[in-house]
Amino acid sequence: MTSPIRRFRRTPRVRRRTALSAAAAAGLLAATPLLTACGSTPHPGAAAVVGKDRITVAQLQRQVADVRDAQEASPQGEQLMANSARLGQDTLIRLVQYRIIEKAGRDNGVDVSRRELQDERQQVERANGGADAVRARFLALGIAPGQIDQALSMDLMRTKLDGKLGPVRTNQVLMQTSEALRVDINPRYGTWDAKRGTARPVQEPWLRPAAAPDPESPV
Repeated sequence: MTSPIRRFRRTPRVRRRTALSAAAAAGLLAATPLLTACGSTPHPGAAAVVGKDRITVAQLQRQVADVRDAQEASPQGEQLMANSARLGQDTLIRLVQYRIIEKAGRDNGVDVSRRELQDERQQVERANGGADAVRARFLALGIAPGQIDQALSMDLMRTKLDGKLGPVRTNQVLMQTSEALRVDINPRYGTWDAKRGTARPVQEPWLRPAAAPDPESPV
């Protein structure tokens, strides 16, 4: 997902960062590092482990398949698929970051109600040309239509943390949370860059990059 996507416009009364820009590509859910790599041996059958929560290869494959299906059905399908060579890795990074933000929110008494999420989605759609345009922009970022609400919810959670703690303290809390959760990623999907809060591409020649997970291949 190399093409930069212009951030969503917001209505004038809303001055926080946009949900789309926060969900865009790996590592953009926070402006500073989120993740700290811990552990070197992946758990069998897991793409990543975040605390006690396992993100299985099957779960990751389903997320990727949903995006691929939506891309194939899009009029811009060929271009979208060509620009998402790292879809598997980018999706996994986003799923890990979601869990870190969720945990930080719980620990600090912050949550997102269904009504808040509905209002957020309606506002984003009004400000950006309607529901179809919003779905298309998220799809360009490797987020399928059925995954948009989760992306918006996590952006709202991060925004509320910023509002309660301040951006600097929020960054510290996210880093502390990631350390406590001891993120463990399957090396098939890269290695964690602790400074940037994302994953570096696979370097070892004996490991197959995970741009397009194969449902039949073992982990």
